[in-house]
Amino acid sequence: MKYYATKICDKGTIAVDDTILVKGAPATAGSRILEGFKPLFSAEAVVRLEEKGYAVSGKAHTGEFGLDLVGEFSYYAPQEEVLEGAAASLVKNGDVKAALGVDMNGSTRRSAALAGVDFLKPTYGTVSRYGVISCAASGEQVGVFAPNAEGVKEIMSVIAGHDDKDGTSLPEKEYNYSTDVEVSGKKVCIVKELLEKADDATKANVIKYADALKANGVIVEEISWDFFPLANTAWQILMCAETCNNVSRYDGVKYGHRTEQYRNIDELYVKSRTEGFNFLTKAVILYGSDVLSKNRYKDCYDKSLRVRRVIADATKELLEKYDAILAPACSKAEFTAYDIKDAFTKVFEESVFTALPNLIGTPALVSGGVQLMGKHFGESVLLSLANSVERKGE
Repeated sequence: MKYYATKICDKGTIAVDDTILVKGAPATAGSRILEGFKPLFSAEAVVRLEEKGYAVSGKAHTGEFGLDLVGEFSYYAPQEEVLEGAAASLVKNGDVKAALGVDMNGSTRRSAALAGVDFLKPTYGTVSRYGVISCAASGEQVGVFAPNAEGVKEIMSVIAGHDDKDGTSLPEKEYNYSTDVEVSGKKVCIVKELLEKADDATKANVIKYADALKANGVIVEEISWDFFPLANTAWQILMCAETCNNVSRYDGVKYGHRTEQYRNIDELYVKSRTEGFNFLTKAVILYGSDVLSKNRYKDCYDKSLRVRRVIADATKELLEKYDAILAPACSKAEFTAYDIKDAFTKVFEESVFTALPNLIGTPALVSGGVQLMGKHFGESVLLSLANSVERKGE
């Protein structure tokens, strides 16, 4: 697979996925609708890295608007027989020190799990979203791919902190991340209903990781907690609704793909968008439009907002008893090529493992092919748990 959509600097050590702006470099979010678009400014996370001396190596391919499983449906890169995420693979292969990705519906965490690298989706609002090609603004978050927890900590320490240009940015000016929190005595739970949705190899990997935590003095318990499917349904509704609104700005008039033949402005809009969006994006737009419609708004969109509050309260109560949730990041260790017409269903099924942190803004860390989910601002605990396992494996 060709991992770069655009190569910027041969000596660069940081890759960014193609939903994150780098001044003067094409930014397409994997979509034909943004073909040829070049931003006049860089994302705040990129600016902060460059100010600290990090150079961007290039823009990594991403699936159209990050809506697919791991990045398989980019207009600019053919789907491979065995699916892999471009940014995660660049880190896995040692081509870059780290990479930035936007976690909106779990594609970054799934690709990290498949590649065997770390990825942190931080607490919502701790990293600026300024300069991100936004789809689902209430749940998407810039995160970090790295070979290990120490690498994640290094980059997060640079990019996190308040940004006046981002209205969702939290007021804290900086965050101090650690990989050395004492893990002995920490409590981690495994939700059996979620574990049962994974295949045998993935289940075995979660149990193996749990055993490694236990060897470091962590208390691991299996519990019953049935909120993950509900969280997934609510997030898919909200994500589709927000995406429907956010991509409405792409019409072929000011920038991006414009159809060659049209007779009037309405035909320009319709044909440009029909040619510019792939099947999955169109499905998300249609579903989002449906749940925002007059007849469905109250029972779908409004109810999902209320469910978000219920899930947040239930998760807070759970994480008062436990320091983290240990879970699969996806149902299996390998995904193969499939028809895009099946993507909406496949992504929905896989997002049961990842939707909760997007819905309520909590952090999630993928390490060793598994996922650790924590409480708001609990990144240091997650990083320390992962680091304790990674150091034993060296």
